[in-house]
Amino acid sequence: MRKIVLVTSMISALLLAVFVGSSSIRLESHAAEQDCHPKAIRDLQRLSPRGFAIYEAMQDKKLFLGWLSCDDIQLGLSTAVHESVHNLTEERDAFPLVKGGDIKRPHEVSAFFAPSEIASAFTTRDIFVHDYLRPTGVSSAKDFLYLLDELNAFSHDLDSAVALNSLHRNDRQVDHRDGLAAMMAFVMTYVETARKSQPRTWEGLQKPQPRQVIQTLWSQAETVMASSCGLSDFGSRDRYYLGLICKPGDGEALSRLLDRAPLCPKACLS
Repeated sequence: MRKIVLVTSMISALLLAVFVGSSSIRLESHAAEQDCHPKAIRDLQRLSPRGFAIYEAMQDKKLFLGWLSCDDIQLGLSTAVHESVHNLTEERDAFPLVKGGDIKRPHEVSAFFAPSEIASAFTTRDIFVHDYLRPTGVSSAKDFLYLLDELNAFSHDLDSAVALNSLHRNDRQVDHRDGLAAMMAFVMTYVETARKSQPRTWEGLQKPQPRQVIQTLWSQAETVMASSCGLSDFGSRDRYYLGLICKPGDGEALSRLLDRAPLCPKACLS
């Protein structure tokens, strides 16, 4: 009986040691994550003033830092900027713009047809189609307002990633360009579908506020995309989506809304 008690005590002590040890490792890991944050924010301020402006605008800095992974600072910071733009958009009821200022959200577009209806125009297994256009996905699948929200957030995301490229880890590839390329293709296809088969939506898109917002966010996206074209290995699905944007004849509706032809980022395709 005494041996059993002794063995039981030893097992209990061993389990306690393992628990304490694993807890200590988790605490050390958490501390290490937090330790990287001050330098990461300094890097953001130094390399990406526009991304830093988003951090500064956040009232609750913990929300920003919660997205900041220390494993890949470039990815962590650009993701934190992206998600914080969503937060600021909700707070302000306006889209914060990459170069500063903002533009009011056109809530009337929420009554337009659901973006999920254009999903079949794209490769069905694509992660962006699955996450942003499938009916079971996020709000952008149900409401064009949130597709515009994603277009804006991915513009900030890529702008920060380009500015932070000196922090890029050479042992991995992160497809920073893919998200914005996908959102641009989705928006172009949405307005083209509206022109061809959704007269109520097409009429609504041509009204002053929706049109101005589309002009502003699209021009911003073009500028950010062009700024990334000199960086190689910055995407894996970008050429597919940008190829759709550059396809002759597919941008007629967008051309009407922009009062010009959408720009083809040819340098990103080379």
